[in-house]
Amino acid sequence: MTKQILIVDDHLLVREGLRLIIETNDAYQIVGEAENGEEALRLAEQLEPDLILMDLNMPVMNGLETIKRLRDKPIEIPVVILTTYNENDYMLQGLALGAKGYLLKDASRETLFHTMESALRGETLLQPEVVEKVFASRQALVNTPKRGLPALSDKEQLVLQAAARGFRSKEIAFDLGISERTVKAHLTSIYNKFGVDSRPQAVAMAIEHGMIHL
Repeated sequence: MTKQILIVDDHLLVREGLRLIIETNDAYQIVGEAENGEEALRLAEQLEPDLILMDLNMPVMNGLETIKRLRDKPIEIPVVILTTYNENDYMLQGLALGAKGYLLKDASRETLFHTMESALRGETLLQPEVVEKVFASRQALVNTPKRGLPALSDKEQLVLQAAARGFRSKEIAFDLGISERTVKAHLTSIYNKFGVDSRPQAVAMAIEHGMIHL
């Protein structure tokens, strides 16, 4: 079944570029485009797309506010953030709000489809180079870890760091010599300790509090 995609970005060239790339794959169909958050909310309710590609910095209503309001809708649509290298704090907030991942606007075609596929499966693909950039920028502002998050076990710390580098549960399991089920149990424990319910939220919080070392 063809997956329906909604593109939300205030730059026409970005929307057209994504459309041209995505429409080369018969598995996807662009069902709508929006140039601000208000329009995105209206189209999301009207079209009920399978996935939203969401810019953060937009007029009228920005991406963060749009993601917040989408959470209040009766339909649940995964969101992938469209970001640039100078939107680190916005991106962290977006992940903390439940976005399934993020894409650099100059990402390769392969990365674009890989990230979309992961989001549609309910998984998250975090690009390691972006996480590393965000981490570096946070460390420039905060030289010591913040207090407030519960401590993780050594194994949980290893699992979270691997997740932040973009590794999937299966790859983490192989690398640590444990089962994939155990990896998922460690992730669930981390989510419970942090009070979150997804991998990007956990990674965002860990970066914010200086708990990840890349």
